[in-house]
Amino acid sequence: MTDIPVFVIYITIFAAAFLGMQAIIGAGQQTAVRMRLANARLRKLSGKENDIDVIAKLRKSRSLNADGDLVVIVNRINKLVLQSGAPLGKYGIYIAMLITPIVLAGGIFIVKGYILLSAAGFIAGLILPLLVLKKLVSRRRNKVGEQLPEALDVIVRSLSAGHPVPVAMNMVAREMADPIGSEFGLATDEIAFGTGLGEGVQRMADRIGQVDFDLFAATVRLQERTGGNLAELLRSNSHTIRDRQRMRLKIQAASSEGRMSALILNIAPVLLYIAIRVTAPDFYGDVKGHKAMTYGFWFAGIWMLLGNLVMRKMINFRI
Repeated sequence: MTDIPVFVIYITIFAAAFLGMQAIIGAGQQTAVRMRLANARLRKLSGKENDIDVIAKLRKSRSLNADGDLVVIVNRINKLVLQSGAPLGKYGIYIAMLITPIVLAGGIFIVKGYILLSAAGFIAGLILPLLVLKKLVSRRRNKVGEQLPEALDVIVRSLSAGHPVPVAMNMVAREMADPIGSEFGLATDEIAFGTGLGEGVQRMADRIGQVDFDLFAATVRLQERTGGNLAELLRSNSHTIRDRQRMRLKIQAASSEGRMSALILNIAPVLLYIAIRVTAPDFYGDVKGHKAMTYGFWFAGIWMLLGNLVMRKMINFRI
């Protein structure tokens, strides 16, 4: 068998490197396509559905009716569903609030057999979906607040180039990811179908429930009524929002010591109890099942809860 010529080896290496580069470039192009379709509204529009059907589905998934108004069953709960961005529809949260306590209470009763603990589990099951929903709302508000200055910069550049306001807002809808991309897209669709500019922006602010968006909506409504240079107003708005965000970060840094102290004070007793139970199971002896120990644990838990509420009040600043 003859040896393989050197030039054949070089050609093979070159071909392998070329194919590897093509694969990397192709993956980058696919990523770019995904980025262009980075929000839920654009992904729905990329299918066979028309704009009206997409708007209707987005509204229905967010606890809104066909006209874009909030479906009020329990006003505060439905508003949480709307602002969380979760596709729960009109009744999803109520189904979760019905199923969760039954499952939780039933599971505790099967495992422990105590009616009192099952009742506590039932109450916790009622509250748990609302706590999760509030967490989703808080996370979404924080994310959309971080995106808003960049979105305002896009609008300002578009307005400076001579585009009308709906076109400038549509650029945000096309170029930015969720949650702000879909929200601006839904607002531009509503404006395109006849909703006034100020009303469409205010509806978007209501769907998000974030204070900086209220400022943006007020700016647009003010300019719509009195006139003026909207690009300059929004540029000033963007600077104000960035200053507020910097202030929030400074406050977060200043209160970090208190938050860490609260975390340590909460975790340390639990870790100590677990360590004692693992390393010395007989440490508590005959008193571990005594009623006084049970009452003591309940008292300690309630006292820790009160301490947490006090410390939260001390380190929770609003601007």
